[in-house]
Amino acid sequence: MTFLPAFCTPLDGHWPLPAPLPGTVFFSTRFDPVRLDNGDFQRCAVPPPASIQRSVAKRQAEFLAGRVCARAALQRLDHLDCTPAIGEDRAPVWPAHISGSITHSTGHAAAIVGHKAQWRGLGMDVENMLTLERAQRLAAEILTADELQRMALLPQAQIAQCVTLTFSVKESLFKALYPIVQKRFYFEHAEVLDWSDTGHVRLRLLTDLSSEWCHGKELDGQFAVGDGQLLSLVAVSG
Repeated sequence: MTFLPAFCTPLDGHWPLPAPLPGTVFFSTRFDPVRLDNGDFQRCAVPPPASIQRSVAKRQAEFLAGRVCARAALQRLDHLDCTPAIGEDRAPVWPAHISGSITHSTGHAAAIVGHKAQWRGLGMDVENMLTLERAQRLAAEILTADELQRMALLPQAQIAQCVTLTFSVKESLFKALYPIVQKRFYFEHAEVLDWSDTGHVRLRLLTDLSSEWCHGKELDGQFAVGDGQLLSLVAVSG
């Protein structure tokens, strides 16, 4: 079993999104960086990369909390006793037959894993909900021209969620597709076509990433809002 450091709450395997993904394992935890202890990395058997050793306590805590979730998920899925390292591209390094994603935001970390044969790509992202003022300020950096036009038609009460969702689900899209295409892309290379209060979202690529993942390709994602945060997921089936 994964050692659980005192700065983390007990791992929660409750599925938080509208549509469960068969064959995947999800774990989340809440954490308090102030309670991080110097020996927690060693007790968890998670060697901290050099970049993490040099980081502030907040970054160390979110890294360790995410890795604790990931290790528990791998144990549950495949009885694997391993922790994803950080690759040269900063992405987690999963076992060759595993797809996975780790995410964290203020006091919240989560991980999802599945077999690559069933899920070629898994991308998950959690973000703090933007305030209306910040959403309006950041919109032009995150949204395409068409997305900005669609946002302008929304009631003001939905703008902060729209911008937060667009940011988060594009992050999830990148995490899901990057391991497949091995090519970086950015906010302007995808658009949110539609989203619903039930937590479903439709995306479209606006660039060619490969012969399969080309301009115009559409994908579905999902999201949930709670405790001032938004969690999104994009999954690519095998």
